[in-house]
Amino acid sequence: MKGLVGLLIAGTVSKVGSVLTFLAIPWLVLVTTGSPSRMGLAAAAELLPYVLIGPLGAPLVDRIGPRRVSIVADLASAAVMAAVAFGQRGGFGVLLVLLVLAGALRGLGDCAKRVLLPSTIAASGVDMTRATTVYDGANRLAGLLGAALGGVLIAALGAPRTVLLDGVSFVVCAVLVAALVPARTADNAADAPPPEPYLAALRGGVDFIRGEPLMLGILAMLFVTNLADQANAAVFVPVWIDEVLGSPEALGWVSAAFGLGAVLGNLVFTALAPRAPRYAVFTVGFLIGGSPRLAVMALSDDLTPVLVAAFASGLAMAAVNPILAATMFERVPAHLQARVLSLSNAIGFAGIPLGGLLGGWAVEHIGLTPALLVFGACYLGATLLPVISPGMWRQLDRLPAAPPAPHPRDGRPAGSVAPAGAVATAPVNQG
Repeated sequence: MKGLVGLLIAGTVSKVGSVLTFLAIPWLVLVTTGSPSRMGLAAAAELLPYVLIGPLGAPLVDRIGPRRVSIVADLASAAVMAAVAFGQRGGFGVLLVLLVLAGALRGLGDCAKRVLLPSTIAASGVDMTRATTVYDGANRLAGLLGAALGGVLIAALGAPRTVLLDGVSFVVCAVLVAALVPARTADNAADAPPPEPYLAALRGGVDFIRGEPLMLGILAMLFVTNLADQANAAVFVPVWIDEVLGSPEALGWVSAAFGLGAVLGNLVFTALAPRAPRYAVFTVGFLIGGSPRLAVMALSDDLTPVLVAAFASGLAMAAVNPILAATMFERVPAHLQARVLSLSNAIGFAGIPLGGLLGGWAVEHIGLTPALLVFGACYLGATLLPVISPGMWRQLDRLPAAPPAPHPRDGRPAGSVAPAGAVATAPVNQG
């Protein structure tokens, strides 16, 4: 049980620190360079390696052990974040290099913690669904807390010291995992099957995704919506707050409003999920929670409607990620889940680093309001896909067919779902 508690607390602390940095770094770049383009470049420098390290770093996690990788990555991240806090003194180029390293280490540590979770839950004896629900709820609350604290801390301490707090959070995570997560549970994999060659495993994941039109549609939508969400969070919101309010205190308020709506929406959807029609909830949630908040910010110079739109967006989008996860888990065979879900994450998240770059370029060249309207229109177009092609997207409501013949390599049915205790990461919309 103590291992699960330690991992739960470590994940919560890590999420709070990550949100602080997510808010502080764009503001740090804005106040030191005055360039929206460099804000977007800085965000991309950290997020691109974070996105890529998932599929590329998984073999390293398996070989060394997730507990060891988690501890080492967190300690190294603490040192790098301390350097990032003062990286602007060496010039913007030095800061970019540090952010690339920070993104890679953070991604590797997060990948290791995801691998740690199922074995730690199994060793604790806690019901898997209950444990993962608590973990997800704690993650959302941690994001809400980090968003609420972020703007206040940046205003009170400055962006560099706020980034330093993220470094401290990494140290706390490393200590918690080292002290509470048992090594014999976390890093023992004697019963694991021998890994496939990297290229063969990657090819199997690619072939499966290519043969699933619904999955291709989901990933295309997530690419666009994550791109727009990142542009909004990393560039549009800080620039709007700087131009309209002139104070960083409201930085965290917008994220906190979205987070509060997401937490409340998650509680409601937890009760309704078994009976809710997935296609309708998914489609309406994306249409309400996506483009309208960008339009409100483009047409308003008052913080109140922006906060209301962010809260409504979080409320509407709360069901999107659970529906995505359930659909992926049902449709991806057990023996392909690791490679398909990690590859899907990389594809769905690939729009995130581009979002910062394109958002910064757009603000600098066409202005904030036109940029918000253009990105909002693209967001609306992506979320209309389920309306335009309802036949394919209504598969969200249909359970997969009976399991087909066993897979020739491992004897499991090619359509079987993950066994009890298996936890995989499905692609998500970052909101």
